[in-house]
Amino acid sequence: MVRRIKDLPKPDRPREKLWAKGPEALSDAELLAILIGSGTKQKSALELAKDVLEAGRGRLDQVSFKELTRIKGLGKAKVSRISAALELARRHFQRGTPKVREPEEALPFFQELRDKKQEHFAVLTLNGANEVIQFRVVTVGLLDSSQVHPREVFAEAIAERAAAIIVGHNHPSGKLQPSPEDLAITRQLVEAGRLLGIEVLDHLIVTKSGWLSLRREGYF
Repeated sequence: MVRRIKDLPKPDRPREKLWAKGPEALSDAELLAILIGSGTKQKSALELAKDVLEAGRGRLDQVSFKELTRIKGLGKAKVSRISAALELARRHFQRGTPKVREPEEALPFFQELRDKKQEHFAVLTLNGANEVIQFRVVTVGLLDSSQVHPREVFAEAIAERAAAIIVGHNHPSGKLQPSPEDLAITRQLVEAGRLLGIEVLDHLIVTKSGWLSLRREGYF
């Protein structure tokens, strides 16, 4: 029996989740499910979204129009919406992929977190040329070393063959001083990155009034 999106608890439904937490909190499959809109008798919109991701082996930029038309359950309307969204994204990124070498160059990506009322932990993935691959929020809520697990932080970086990452989070309190939990998380991620061959270049903390680079301040 197909488990439809409307059978999920409301907080877990892609549209409701987007309105509650913002688009950055959704997975690629959840964002795609919103574009797809509705499923079929055999598959939910979320399952169809996963089929699209599998067609590109996790890389949407690798999915062609023809491949979309071959996915069972995607009609002309759904294929049109997805292909149009992908083409817009391709055109946008072709205008120039930003490079990040200094904390100031990564800051614009994390600044969107500064007004959040809860702590948001995000990851910026980079290729070997320090070009940005993707920015995504990993967790929402109070941070501790059990919640921000290396598995969650590095999962997409591994899939994207990233060479390095920059992590960051906001402090709703407005205090820039890193907490013991912040430092513990940083040490854990740096060590995991060494084992995986993905360097943790920095950990940024942002607030409404300022920001701090843990690497520049000598914390690691």
